[in-house]
Formats: sequence, structure tokens, C-alpha cells
Amino acid sequence: MTDWDDRFASGEYPRAPEPSAVLRSYEPAIPDGRALDVAAGTGRNAIYLAEAGYAVDALDASREGLSIVRERAAERGVDDRVETVQADASTYAFPAETYEVIAMSFFHALDRFADLTESLVPGGYLFVEGHLRSADATPSGPSDDRYRFAANELLRAGLGLTVLYYDETTEERPGDHRRATARLLARRSSGGRQTYPPRPSERNEEDEGVAGRTDG
Repeated sequence: MTDWDDRFASGEYPRAPEPSAVLRSYEPAIPDGRALDVAAGTGRNAIYLAEAGYAVDALDASREGLSIVRERAAERGVDDRVETVQADASTYAFPAETYEVIAMSFFHALDRFADLTESLVPGGYLFVEGHLRSADATPSGPSDDRYRFAANELLRAGLGLTVLYYDETTEERPGDHRRATARLLARRSSGGRQTYPPRPSERNEEDEGVAGRTDG
């Protein structure tokens, strides 16, 4: 077992973490089709997207995490729309022009940005969120800054796409733990004149836990 297998099996990691409010609010504007949850963990994004009607590939290196994804999909009645893929997201060969939406939460893989972009269909959407380096104490997340974004680093990585949303914020979490987070939502499109979907709404539920390979 890997460390993450142990964490998932022991219940140390949340079984049903909430997807980001940013992803939830923009999802109605994203065309139906196939979705990919990169470093899916226990299915933070995969289950949400399946319930929204997408055919979802949940990619993760952890057998235990993917077992929980399948259990949750069955519990929610969307197991026919979720396919689990056991693979390392840092080396996986993403298929070209396959997905209407790709989501990656709290897995630090800037070197895969070009591959993720190529895996989107033209007009497809990429959502990425991750921990930030911060001058303030942020107990949530990895202790090593190598696995955190520098200021504006995620934004610069997305400039080859049409950026629809970006923020860098600090959140207060249960237990007096703060989490500094960057969030990007962008579309695989180009040109000086485009359409820009409105952000329909923002749900204010607290995001709990973390998905992927950076500690929450």
C-alpha cells in the first residue's frame, strides 16, 4: 500500500469532499459530454460531474481511493457514468481532444498543463485549484513549497487558454486552519472576440478536505 492508500483506507482523508464552488457555478455553461477528474482522490469532482450528466474518467494512482470513488458512484446511482483509471497523473498519456471538461484539485502538476490542454476538445474547459505559497501560516496543505503555487503562477500557466475565472484567496477552515488557494477556470479557445459565459451563481458551502496528492 502507498501512503495515500493508507490514508484513504483509514478514513483520514474525507470520503466525500465538496467540489469547488467555482466549478459548480460554471458547470451549467459547459457542454455535455466526457469529463476527466485528474488525481481524483475519493471523487471530489468525479461524482459531482457524473451527477451533472457527464461520462467521467476518474484518474488516480491509489487503488483504495478509486475503490471509494466506485462505492460513492454506486451509492449516488451514477456508477454507469464513472470509469476509474488507476494511473499516475504525472506520467499518464492523456488522450488528445477527448474531454469537454477536465478538473484537477490539489494535485501540483504544472508540467502537465500542455498535455491537459491537448486533451480538451476545442472549446473545452479546464478547472485547476491548488495550494498557494503564503507569508501567513497556512496549516492546511503540503509543508514543502515545491507543491504550492507561487503568486500568479497558475494564472501564467493558463494564459494559452481563454481565462474565464481566476482568484487567489485565503480560507478559514474548521479547527482554525487556514488554506491559501489559487483557482483557475479557462477554455480551450483563442481569438480577440469571443463569448464569455456568465458565472451563474456561487454556492457558499465550505469545501472540506483535499483531493489529489497535496495534503489538505
